[in-house]
Amino acid sequence: MKHGGDLTEAMARHGGAWQWLDLSTGINPWPWPITPVADDAWQRLPSRADEAALLEAARAAYAVPAETSIVAAAGTQSLIQWLPYLAAPGAVAIVGPTYSEHAAAWRNAGREVIAIDQLCELPREVRHAVIVNPNNPDGRIVDCAGLAAAAATLQARGGWLVIDEAFADVAPAISAVALCADLPIVILRSFGKFYGLGGLRLGFAVAAPAIADRISTAIGPWSCSGPAQRIGAAALRDQAWAEATRAALTQQAAKLDVILHAAGLMLAGGTTLYRLTRHRDALRIHAALARQQIWCRSFDWADDLLRFGLPPDDAARDRLAAALG
Repeated sequence: MKHGGDLTEAMARHGGAWQWLDLSTGINPWPWPITPVADDAWQRLPSRADEAALLEAARAAYAVPAETSIVAAAGTQSLIQWLPYLAAPGAVAIVGPTYSEHAAAWRNAGREVIAIDQLCELPREVRHAVIVNPNNPDGRIVDCAGLAAAAATLQARGGWLVIDEAFADVAPAISAVALCADLPIVILRSFGKFYGLGGLRLGFAVAAPAIADRISTAIGPWSCSGPAQRIGAAALRDQAWAEATRAALTQQAAKLDVILHAAGLMLAGGTTLYRLTRHRDALRIHAALARQQIWCRSFDWADDLLRFGLPPDDAARDRLAAALG
């Protein structure tokens, strides 16, 4: 399966309608509670005032320094697609295994893509690098000192370090936003995963003003919808909800760990939004769960790994435990 969160493949293979338990995605199953959006947000083009309010809320939520810029877009995937066309010519190193769309985007732009295991192992021939931090799917984290060292190396080559912080909301202290002012770093922040609103399609790029201006010019005006701006701004300002949600996700991940461990699945990493497990019969387990209409994430590059998102309630946890049993 190429991505999580789409049951089309599961239904095509195994049948069934919408009684599936979808654990294939890392999106928070307890979303921020949307309040009604005024009609004018749907009826007119997004305003500069709404965009400014969204960026102000995002700047505060992500602790973006005043000397660093932030750009909003219709999801980080759109930014991933643009960056290879905006960066200077040259090869890119991607720390993996990781989210496959990064490599696909750079290859589609005609770039040479070199897979590496560690950010500190930058090949001499690369000009740019991409790292997902925390990594998807294993949750590995590179500290700011390591990120700064790599960015300084790429700065000497005229390149960028792209840091995808799609899951950093669960551990804000790991963010590298403080490094952007002095180093050629582009940070991607996903709104939909932590706030549980992936369908809203909202994301951000954080970078020094010169880089951010290049991104903003490329994606053009009205880069995200009026309703997305209103909902995103309100959610990002709700710091009480964010703090409570981080604590709740930690508790829910621990409950999931108990179920996975009881079934003989060894924890191999993850974040509090998803758990990566290892088992020699992972593909057989994936198929067995699918026959019971439970969909988790398998990987074409590893036949012993499965990733599980958080079950949304007690009934879903019980269903998973029974199926694994």
